[in-house]
Parts: sequence; C-alpha cells; structure tokens
Amino acid sequence: MTRVVVTGLGAVTPLGNTVQEFWDNCIAGKSSATKITRFDASQFRTKIACEVKNFTPQDYLDRNEIKRSDLFTQYALYAATQSWEDSGLNIADLDPFDVGVIWGSGQGGMITFEDEVRGYVEGSFKPRFNPFFIPKLLVNMASGMISMKLGLMGVNYTPVSACATSNTAIMDAYNYIKLGKAKIFITGGSEAGISPASIGGFSALKAMSTRNDDPAKASRPFDKDRDGFLMGEGAGALVLEEYEHAKKRGAKIYAEVVGTAMTADAYHMTSPHPEGIGAAKSMQLALQEAGLQNTDVDYLNVHATSTGLGDVAELNAVQKAFGFSKKLHISGTKSMTGHLLGAAGAIEAILSIKSINNNCVPPTINVNEIDEAIPKEFQIVTNQALEKTVKVAMSNAFGFGGHNSTVVFKEI
Repeated sequence: MTRVVVTGLGAVTPLGNTVQEFWDNCIAGKSSATKITRFDASQFRTKIACEVKNFTPQDYLDRNEIKRSDLFTQYALYAATQSWEDSGLNIADLDPFDVGVIWGSGQGGMITFEDEVRGYVEGSFKPRFNPFFIPKLLVNMASGMISMKLGLMGVNYTPVSACATSNTAIMDAYNYIKLGKAKIFITGGSEAGISPASIGGFSALKAMSTRNDDPAKASRPFDKDRDGFLMGEGAGALVLEEYEHAKKRGAKIYAEVVGTAMTADAYHMTSPHPEGIGAAKSMQLALQEAGLQNTDVDYLNVHATSTGLGDVAELNAVQKAFGFSKKLHISGTKSMTGHLLGAAGAIEAILSIKSINNNCVPPTINVNEIDEAIPKEFQIVTNQALEKTVKVAMSNAFGFGGHNSTVVFKEI
C-alpha cells in the first residue's frame, strides 16, 4: 500500500512569515487583526482585517517574478520555496516529471483585476491594459509559477472549491501519489483578498464582523457575541512525498496523511446545512479511509468562521461524527488568523501537523461565553493553548456552494 507523508512546510500568514513564527504566535494566542491599511475602508461596514505584515516581495522574489505576478502568487512562491527548502529535496537529484504542483486559490488575482479595471474606468490608461493583466489574475498562475521557479514538470493544476480549496489541493496531491502518478507534490493554497471589492462583497453579505473599534477581539468563534469573520491573507505550503521515497533519502517526516474526503451539502449557495449532514459524512469518510475510529482523533481544527450559522452547523456535524468524545479537543484558529478563504485549509493543515509534532493544541481566542446553542460537552480549547498528546489530528474546511472537505494527519 502506498503511503504519503509530509516532508516540508512553508507559510506566510498574518501571524508570521515562517512556519515557526506562525506556530509560536498561534500557541501564544495572538490576534493578527488590525485596521485595514491596504486601502481606505472607511465607507465599508467592516474596516478591519488580518493583513500579512512585513512582507517585502523584493526580499524573496526577482524583479520579473514580481512584475508578472499578483500578490496571491507572490505569497505562493514564497511559501512554496520555503517548503521545498525545508524538505531538503534537490530537483537535480530527481526526475522532474515525478514532482508536481497542485495549488489552490479561491479568488486568484483579485487585486490585479480591480486595479486594472479601475484604471480603465477612471481613464488613466484607456484603452491599454497591462500585457500581464490576464496571466496575473488567472487562478492557476500560482501553480504554474511555482513549477517554473523550482523546475517541477509533473502534474500541475489548480482546484477551486471556495474556502475548501487548499484542502482539496492537498487531497488531490495525496491521491495522485497513491495512484503512482508522481512521487512528490508541492501543495497548499494562497489568497490575497484584502481589497475593496472583496471586502465590499463580503460586507454586503453581512458575513464579516463589524467590531471595528476592537479588531483584536472581533473574530470570536463559538462566542455568543460573535458577528462574523475577518478577512485574512497569505499562503500555506506542504511537500507531500511517497513514504518509501522519503525514507530512502532519510527525509525529515512531519506526519503522515492518512485520510481525506469531500462531500456536498446540496443545500444553499452560502449557508451550511444546519444539521451538518454533509460535513459529518466528510469527517466519517476521511476516518474510514484512514482506517481509524472516531475515538482515535486527538485534535480537530474546525472551520469555525465565527458566523452565527456556520459554527453551530459544524458542531452539529462534529456531534454526528464523534458524539462527545472525551479524547477530542477542538479549536478554531481563525480567531487569530482571520479567514484566508482558499488558503485557510493549508495554514490550518500546518497547525494540525504542528500540533502532532509539539503535542499542543492551539487555542480559540476571544471566547468569553460559549453560545447556548453549542453543547457544553464539547471540549473546546479556549483562550490558552492546551498541552496534550496528539497522535491524530483532523482539519476541516468548508466552502460556499456547499463544499465540505476533511484531511486527517497521523504521527509516524
């Protein structure tokens, strides 16, 4: 049986631009939320977000890469390069057709699209568009540019399933390796959605918090006073490798990917099924593929966007899949990072893996009083990290359109 392991990690997030900095700040329970600085958000209901800090593309990318890429691709290139270097792999030692990239993004080059259309409408360059306009906005361009930067010539594409996207990418990479189609993948996702249209659109949906005077406490999953999510941005990258290949070269192995699954709610464009039927099935199928019982899972990183409907629906699903397992601890790390949309699953996969490596569960911050609709039997880790043995960790990611996705990692 082909096994798949994680041998490299990379991250650029609102809580840090390396995996270690990201992990340390999460365990410390820090919020990354601030007033939006990218543009004047004073006219929007939501004026706060979780921006990446201290990211200077010129420090990591060459001039042509920057010129030809949207910010979401720049984040992708940086995180992917981190993960590749962390893995210790060298393309000169490999068949390049054995190494692929499956990289997700929900929105792609949103900033590029807005800037170009704004320039056209305002007449600042009418009628000429930037010749890189189309390549920069394409949602698949991050995967393409990662392959070009690192010389990876295997399977290369971008799945899109809204906020479940990077879980989908991880799942696809895992399955391609199990099918023998490649030995190694860089996978994950990136997003750069802190822009007027994106913030304005989600504000119009009334999906985001309006706690503008207290950004650090705005994202509050499970809390009775929660009022929506905060937009985040960044990228998370994982190197997945066939186990025997990794073992033979003496690779550092973070964890094994043992189960993945996706289902659809077939219910509503933007709202989850209130009973969590599809999400529960996703978790059950992932456990089935992993050959595990629900009592084997130590930590569940829930999607937990801090919306009224979403948090309760997901925990309804967790109850269906796990009951009230005394072994299972739950946390919602978007309370610290904000919601990275198509990149959310990638950074939360990294946190799940690091929880195994460090025997520590990140907290859900900003929880003062848990919503009465949430059963008290759930072991939600609130406000402070929890030290405990973590051998199996699960990560959920759900997307508009009713997409449910689950990935299971195991100590090796």
